[in-house]
Amino acid sequence: MAKENILIVDDEEDVLELVRYNLDKNGYKIETATTGEEALKKARAKLPDLLILDLMLPGIDGLEVCKKLKSDSKTQNIPIIMLTAKGEESDIVTGLELGADDYVTKPFSPKVLVARVRRILQRALTRDLEKTPVKIHELTIDPARRQVLIKGKPVDLTFTEFNILYALVKRPGLVFTRYQIVDALHGDDYLVTDRAVDVQIVGLRKKLGPYSKYIETVRGVGYRFKD
Repeated sequence: MAKENILIVDDEEDVLELVRYNLDKNGYKIETATTGEEALKKARAKLPDLLILDLMLPGIDGLEVCKKLKSDSKTQNIPIIMLTAKGEESDIVTGLELGADDYVTKPFSPKVLVARVRRILQRALTRDLEKTPVKIHELTIDPARRQVLIKGKPVDLTFTEFNILYALVKRPGLVFTRYQIVDALHGDDYLVTDRAVDVQIVGLRKKLGPYSKYIETVRGVGYRFKD
């Protein structure tokens, strides 16, 4: 039986109770919050294993909560699932760029949400085991520190940009379709468009400068890291 701690943040009592009930039934320990301020206070006081976060909150909204948590070294590794009625592509891209691990739109299936929670927690456990830095000439990718260095100088990547780069680097020469990239990061039930992946790749290439040449576009298929 699972024993991970999950913090649910939503100001709609019926949604809060629905999520709490289904996760509690599956053995998770639950904390709740109804405002952004309360969420930040609880997340910092007792680090949850995962955060389920509504975007439209009174006071500090969900995007700002995510931004604050991901910019704090103490809380930046808490996996976050955004649970919201805002389902436009621009909202999804913004959430990913701020570091969200998944994006679930309302109305939602409680069974699907529980499956996504289970998948993300398992992936977080696996990710903790991947500690060995990867070095390609003067480019270093350190998964333990979630840090990228070029000639010893840090490159400021978003959470999702780092994950995409590391997924490609781990399998040099292998061509990933856009949806395989999404699957590697979020699971095969994650809904996102081709455009969202392309946006992340464009931002990643800009930040890598001359090393962007290692991320190759395979026309009509997807991307690969040069072998």
